[in-house]
Amino acid sequence: MKFMKLGTKPDTFYTDEAVRSVPSDVPTDLIVRISHTTYLLHKFPLLVKCGLVQLLCSDGGDNEAGEATPIALHDIPGGEEAFELCAKFCYGITINLSAHNFVAALSGAKFLRMNESVAKGNFISKLELFFHSCILEGWKDSILTLQAMWSHSGWSDDHRIVQPCMDSIIEKILIHPSQVSWSYTYTRPGYNKKKQKHAVPKDWWTEDVSDLDLELFRSIISTVKSTKKLPSALIGEALHVYSCKHMPSPLELQKHAQSSVNQSSELGMSKHRQVLEAIVSMIPAESRAVSGSFLLRLLEIAGHVRASSSTRAELVRRSGQQLDEVAASDLLISDIGMVEAVLESFLLQLCQSVPREETERVVASMAKVGRTFDSYLQIIAGDGALPVSKFIELAGSLPDMARTEHDGLYQAIDIFLREHPELSKAEKKRLCRMIECRKLSAEARLDAIGNDQLPLRTIVQLLFIDQETNGGVGAGAGAGANQEVSVAKVAAAQDEEKRSRNRAETRHHHREPALATRAERTRVVPSPSEPTRTIKHVQS
Repeated sequence: MKFMKLGTKPDTFYTDEAVRSVPSDVPTDLIVRISHTTYLLHKFPLLVKCGLVQLLCSDGGDNEAGEATPIALHDIPGGEEAFELCAKFCYGITINLSAHNFVAALSGAKFLRMNESVAKGNFISKLELFFHSCILEGWKDSILTLQAMWSHSGWSDDHRIVQPCMDSIIEKILIHPSQVSWSYTYTRPGYNKKKQKHAVPKDWWTEDVSDLDLELFRSIISTVKSTKKLPSALIGEALHVYSCKHMPSPLELQKHAQSSVNQSSELGMSKHRQVLEAIVSMIPAESRAVSGSFLLRLLEIAGHVRASSSTRAELVRRSGQQLDEVAASDLLISDIGMVEAVLESFLLQLCQSVPREETERVVASMAKVGRTFDSYLQIIAGDGALPVSKFIELAGSLPDMARTEHDGLYQAIDIFLREHPELSKAEKKRLCRMIECRKLSAEARLDAIGNDQLPLRTIVQLLFIDQETNGGVGAGAGAGANQEVSVAKVAAAQDEEKRSRNRAETRHHHREPALATRAERTRVVPSPSEPTRTIKHVQS
């Protein structure tokens, strides 16, 4: 960061309660009041350089001999800090200009009319020289000055500071990293600036730019995008950094939703919603400009901050495009309906008129999503509050081609059965009907055969498939143990089947005597007038 030193005298301003003064042999003849602070000063230094002070003193009328002239400057931009910088310049006291105090000094100097028409080499000309020769040449200087001026006046840039700063920042962003020679902020894990001082990362500028107000950030990103000189992934990284700095995590938002809601929290939520919707609108159109994990994070935040339906729809569409690159943990969104929507979007986009040469890629992408989704099912299966109907709906939302094997699905169902012991037999059967036993690996099939949670019909089916696969011959100690389990399972299944048949036969025997009695009381009597046969009941 660059500095400019003005003045040579030591700082002699001192404070006595709410009064600031400069010790001198000359009596004080000017009283300046700003907010709650009073300055006891001297006319001569200020009148020489401040046009406004000249005007106020001349309008104040004649004071009695020895009485100081009071003036009020309550509306000076920058308040006490700005006035004191200007006053010290008038007294010749040393001040160090930097990007931290430049805006306050310039605002105060222009308010006090410290221009060249009042005195040659006045404060405004010094400040403008510092701005063009130091601030615009620096990186962080431009960013700090831009943010300070924006906080001061927004887009109403009467001092002509905002646009030059933005132009300087954009110009430096577009410079090749090999030409970056200024200091920048880069705090990514694993990056050591001392060891890698000659290897400037491509995204060196993203952290510093993320300190800016949203409107400034949006304007800079839009301009950089329009030049098409940077890859879309670099723009996406800048959006990711900005969102992490200015939006809370989904977990923090979830805790906030559970706490009491007041007006300030609603204002905060509105601000987060504004940032989110702006970030989504700035994502480059190119695929993979941001990561799928980042998109799903934004999608969950969108639900918490009540983002617009169009914003949520765009996030669902983009997340669906990149579902094959995310991990199961990325899908842990509190709203399961959003996960279903993302999967549906993925399937719709993937199956739209796929060229023949893309078939292999589509199949691989589908299989990757299938494995990820089954891992996701294994995680949520441990939620005791998840209804079986919702779990079945989620598990059945994947097409058959997405599951080349059913080991992951079996593991998810096994976890769900253990965490939901209250399930009825019918519900267990519905769950296990989703498993294609022939798509289980030998290890998974062996585990399932010994699983007491599964319905007997499923286990019997697995046993038959296991016997077919092994040709009826056991394979080692594992197969021997498997056969012992098999005998018990088959016997239990046969006993169950036998009891079912016995119950059916019992019901059948109860019906036969009644039918026989009814048959005995019924005879067929031919009608003389009709060729058809008429059934008549005979009373006994």
